Amino acid sequence: MLLPLYHLAWTLLAGPLLSCAALSGNDRLCARLVSSRLPDPFPQTTLWIHALSVGEVISALPLVHALKQAYPSRGIAFTVTTKQGMEIARRELHADAGALLFMPFDFWWSVHRVVRVLRPSLFLLIETDLWPGLLHHLKRRGIPTLLVNGRVSPRTFRSYMRCPPVARMMFKDLDLCLMQTDLDRERLIRVGVPLQRLKTTGNIKFDRDWVTLRGDERGIWLRQLRLSLDDQVWVAGSTHRGEDSIVLDAFRKLLPLFPRLRLIIAPRRLEEAAEVYRLAEAKGLKPLLRTDLPKADDPYGVLVLNTMGELGSVYSVATVSFVGGSLVPQGGHNLLEPARMGSPVLFGPNTQDFDLLSEVLIEAGGGKRVRDGEELFETMKTLLSDREKREEMGYRAKAFVEGNRGALTRIMDHVKVYLAK
Repeated sequence: MLLPLYHLAWTLLAGPLLSCAALSGNDRLCARLVSSRLPDPFPQTTLWIHALSVGEVISALPLVHALKQAYPSRGIAFTVTTKQGMEIARRELHADAGALLFMPFDFWWSVHRVVRVLRPSLFLLIETDLWPGLLHHLKRRGIPTLLVNGRVSPRTFRSYMRCPPVARMMFKDLDLCLMQTDLDRERLIRVGVPLQRLKTTGNIKFDRDWVTLRGDERGIWLRQLRLSLDDQVWVAGSTHRGEDSIVLDAFRKLLPLFPRLRLIIAPRRLEEAAEVYRLAEAKGLKPLLRTDLPKADDPYGVLVLNTMGELGSVYSVATVSFVGGSLVPQGGHNLLEPARMGSPVLFGPNTQDFDLLSEVLIEAGGGKRVRDGEELFETMKTLLSDREKREEMGYRAKAFVEGNRGALTRIMDHVKVYLAK
């Protein structure tokens, strides 16, 4: 009963969306409605992988490379939902994916057109972004569907538990859900997803082909960012409104104690970079935008990273790192990028989206939770003052990442079963 109502809602919504797309000339909206011309149908069946946005695309990278290596004769189609995700996909997957498309809206006409073109033999959904209409259509056509690197945040779990029948509808046509942790698996069991369709395989993000910059490569980044080996560098990544001010205030208090300290702050939303710049300027901190760095002559105190895709490499020059979305109620962001670079990782109390990961990183000795701006300042002061302590913490953070690899192998074992059928 719920699925017909779901299709009816999309049918009623499709008309206004088509009109809006035609009037606005919005390319992404047109692509998601599949109102523009599609490529010719693939000559062979494809492996279709879908990722919502930047984080999910990054999670998918090791899987795409492994699939291409294991099945070189099969085409790979990759879809994303957001423009930022598409930018990363185009840069990282142009050699492996035969098609890079925006995910269609779950309107039956759009879904049918894309499926006819891609001719998938297997659909792999990365982490989230469930579309019940698409999953049901693939099920009817006998195309297996797998949720890979699945996770259920506390916020999502609460929404599922408010209406379990709707949650069960979203998962009912998935053949297998490969979850990051036993906690994620347990949450879906409580929602009512059958036990036999749930497996714990680990977090594929640990299996990225991490490359820690050393020697000349790290030196190149130091020179690009106009830093010296004597500078202490605090990298604050994926910060949000309200959090930027807390970080900048802590940095301002640290400067008299550590005159060679530099702050690189990367707002989660690039469009907020100018706002962070003005905020730093108002606090007297000599800010500079990353895009202005090549033509700037004066030294900076704060570098505002307003570029896409550089944060992962910038963490390699960090003396200490802070991961944002955690001092404000956003649920936190990926802790693995700074950890795999061997940097001590600090984060706030709001890590609901990475609750188990944050706790295990703390237990491993590579991460530390701070409650507020004052504790952030005190912890930074301690680490900047004690080289032995921060190097030990960085070593433990990197060892934590290396010790948890292996999810990709377990996921590929399941994928092979479905491709052998």
